[in-house]
Amino acid sequence: MQIPKFPECNHAIVSSLEHYSDPELLLLFQRHPDAGKYFLAIFCRYSPIVYSLIHHSIKSPAQADYLFAVTWRHIYYELGGLDLRGQNPSEGENPTLQSWLIQVTALCINRVELPPVESIQYSLREASPPLWCFVEQALEQLHPAQRLIVLLSQTFHWSETRIAAYLQAEGQIVTPAEVRRQIEESQKLLESALPADVAAVYLDRSIDSPMDGTGDMADLPLSPTP
Repeated sequence: MQIPKFPECNHAIVSSLEHYSDPELLLLFQRHPDAGKYFLAIFCRYSPIVYSLIHHSIKSPAQADYLFAVTWRHIYYELGGLDLRGQNPSEGENPTLQSWLIQVTALCINRVELPPVESIQYSLREASPPLWCFVEQALEQLHPAQRLIVLLSQTFHWSETRIAAYLQAEGQIVTPAEVRRQIEESQKLLESALPADVAAVYLDRSIDSPMDGTGDMADLPLSPTP
């Protein structure tokens, strides 16, 4: 088994946080919810352990990659309220972020119902788990109609004409040109909804530069779940 190397782990924004301890990273993550770099640092530090545990337990590589993404998605949403002091460790042991991550990984291995291999569309090569988390959050800020149009276009690769026909069948009178306009507008909104440091890591943007909607988001695989 070869543990994948995630490019974001070599980014200067992430590598600059290597000197922080686990408790410090957790505290920074919780105190700065608008920043993504602290979760990226945690992911880069512990993704090899989580990946190894999952791939030793799941025979199918596709299902293992899917579970790896789902596990980190669960970790992301749990970290915000995590208090290691209240984890009731075994006698003689101190709770650590690593032990908590291993516990969460074990729970996901045992409890997550894995879909059939043929139905899994998630690809670890196309998007690492942190990217899914941030894109999912950005998608949630779109209007439902905009979110549907973007997903049909970028996840299922429907043409503007097909999307317009589908919406018309649902009672919405829109033209392919209007669909295209909404796609472009939604991409700009998605870009602006991403944390600035996440955009810098994944879209190669300067943290201080405004989101200009130049189409980078069109290259990201968008889906509400992995």
